[in-house]
Amino acid sequence: MNDEPKPVEEAKSEQWWQDQGMPWRKEPGKSDYWCLGWFGFIGVFSLVLLPTRAWFITAAPDWLAMLTGSRTAVAVTGALGSQGEMPHWPWVLVVASIFSLKFDWVYWWAGKLWGRGIIEVWAGQSKRAARNYERAERWAEKLGPVGFLVAYLPIPLPLMQVVFVLAGATNMSLRRFLVYDYVASTLWLGLYFWLGWRFGAPIVDVLELYARVAMWVALGLMAFIIFTTYLAQRRKAAAKVDKTA
Repeated sequence: MNDEPKPVEEAKSEQWWQDQGMPWRKEPGKSDYWCLGWFGFIGVFSLVLLPTRAWFITAAPDWLAMLTGSRTAVAVTGALGSQGEMPHWPWVLVVASIFSLKFDWVYWWAGKLWGRGIIEVWAGQSKRAARNYERAERWAEKLGPVGFLVAYLPIPLPLMQVVFVLAGATNMSLRRFLVYDYVASTLWLGLYFWLGWRFGAPIVDVLELYARVAMWVALGLMAFIIFTTYLAQRRKAAAKVDKTA
């Protein structure tokens, strides 16, 4: 007779990949692990960049723009260029437009591998996150390719991530994705550069003031992120204990 139930531990080990905190709904393969690893790298990169960004934006905005495609750094580059302090600004713009896409393909890849899986993981963090991602998905579906351009708007919705993931989930080719993304990103970088060039002198003055407090602001943000992450982990651990009790 093969009707005997499997041990609980064995059943759990066979279905660990079905946990709600995982983006896939199948047993993951090498590509799944690599993609998830890239998301981990993006998180570490962003965390490391947080305190150094303040220094770069005041001491070397051209390098920050070229290494990260930062729109703020591009605006500062335009401001300094208008004052004759950065004659190599055309090269900064060219390199920044390329490196602004440095991690976008990872989101496309996640959509290609898991469909909406990664969006569901993000949306499951809280009720507010669920509402925000639901709105972002509605926007992305209505806008179509125009969503790439709107995704760069500084609005309090995770529209950019959703647009990129859905592009992969709907089988958009990587080449087409990169073309849409490059055009949208470059147009926005050009706008930020023009704003910096147009209002150059005031921006430079603000930059000098910002340099005095930037590092302290960055350190404060780092402490806040670490503290909130610690609290979130404690809440998750407490919730697991309550479920098993």
